[in-house]
Amino acid sequence: MGRLITGNTFSTGDSPTATTLNNAVNNATFDASAVDEATTQLSGGAIIVRDGGITPSKLSSGAPTWTTSSASPPGALTATSIQNTPVGSTTPSTGAFTTISATGTTSIYEVVEKASLSGVALTGTVNFNVLDGSVVYYTANASANWTLNVRGDSSNTLNTVMATNDSVSIVVMATQGSTAYRPDTTTPLTIDGNAVTPKWAGGTAPTAGNANSVDIYTFTIIKTASATFSVFATQTKFA
Repeated sequence: MGRLITGNTFSTGDSPTATTLNNAVNNATFDASAVDEATTQLSGGAIIVRDGGITPSKLSSGAPTWTTSSASPPGALTATSIQNTPVGSTTPSTGAFTTISATGTTSIYEVVEKASLSGVALTGTVNFNVLDGSVVYYTANASANWTLNVRGDSSNTLNTVMATNDSVSIVVMATQGSTAYRPDTTTPLTIDGNAVTPKWAGGTAPTAGNANSVDIYTFTIIKTASATFSVFATQTKFA
């Protein structure tokens, strides 16, 4: 069967004219057999790429791979390398990935890390959302001892965000007034609402904050199993 349907049908004995010959070509359409309905389809007489019709093997033998929109995570790209220009630009400029995962060695020339400034005084239970950034500077004077609850964000647990053997480091910058405070003695830190006792640098948890200064607390969190974490902490005074 032909792949094209003529725009003008001739019968035996017909005399072709310029008009009928032009119509035969200009009004021709593709036959249904011209597409495979797996990678291509007909649309308004034209051949178009079917949604989801392009597979990695159609690009090249060494093509990247990606997950479907229904996968988790959706649209995840796997490639040996992404070279030269960044996302969304033909020359080095700006671009953003939501999440990047690299299994090999990563070389980075420069990193600018997001920090969040909060005018809320440290007191009670304070949620730290690692998906919003790793550094929070509390600019108001702490008003009482506090418990830091580390989580992914209000919708995601840290346990879900991290895989076993993953680690994340966070920084809490606590502004102190004339009366200084510190992490709670009994429950200084929770992860997803569950108490975890940090191991402190020097072997002893801080017994006080430092008045009229900024105390910087760093916490390195390692997920060792499902909902199981080891935490290593430091306190440093800046004044």
